[in-house]
Amino acid sequence: MSRSLHFVFWGITFLALTLSFGPSYGGYAQSFFFVCFLFPVIVGTSVVFNAVLVPRFLLQRKYGRFALYSVYALVFSVYLEILVMTLALVVFANYQYERMNPKTTDLLFLTVVMYLLVFANTIAFLLQAYFQGQRTVETLRTKQENRRRGVLIVKSQRRNISLDHQAIRYVESVGNYVRIHVSPGQPVLTKEKLGVLEERLPDSFLRIHRSIVVNRDHVSSFNRETVQLGDLELPVSRKFKDAAMECLMDPGNGLDASRL
Repeated sequence: MSRSLHFVFWGITFLALTLSFGPSYGGYAQSFFFVCFLFPVIVGTSVVFNAVLVPRFLLQRKYGRFALYSVYALVFSVYLEILVMTLALVVFANYQYERMNPKTTDLLFLTVVMYLLVFANTIAFLLQAYFQGQRTVETLRTKQENRRRGVLIVKSQRRNISLDHQAIRYVESVGNYVRIHVSPGQPVLTKEKLGVLEERLPDSFLRIHRSIVVNRDHVSSFNRETVQLGDLELPVSRKFKDAAMECLMDPGNGLDASRL
């Protein structure tokens, strides 16, 4: 779940627990404070399950470890509940057990309530992971289809623009924007990140600088410091020099490396 949904979920949970314990306490003040004691145990147990056990073991199909660590988490959470019950006995009943709220002395009841809430959060987590996976698969299919068709689709001035791969000469990062230089035509300005666009482009595009990706098919000549795109000269940075040279030196490129 997103952070805002987490706050909503746990806020509603806290309110529901306070209201449910209130009548048996004869008032909501003690119910509120008891839930304040119990709530960190519930949230902590949920975090262990949904942030550690589920993604690291259940979703990775490590079922044995998931079951083992789940038992550990159960034992530890029950131990913390006993501490909460002891604290409530001291604070609310002055060590007099008969004055305790029956619901707050029922360890089984508290454990069932806690794990119902934990599993509700787990189901929400798994549903989110499933739908995110579906969206990721759909996004990958779209990218693959666009690569197969030889086009790059970017958003510019609130419009989706389709650019032919062969028409793109180079792509450069300029401040908060990325400028896509095409031939023929005017450059296209977009707010998409250079690294994201690089991943969506085919292997004929290579990074030669922190802020520049060039289309190898438009490179007419090169050396270890610059690449030439017709009458335009672009710098090659030290960080990307070796990888760029290896790609450009491929004999199948048909490029002029005489100035090396």
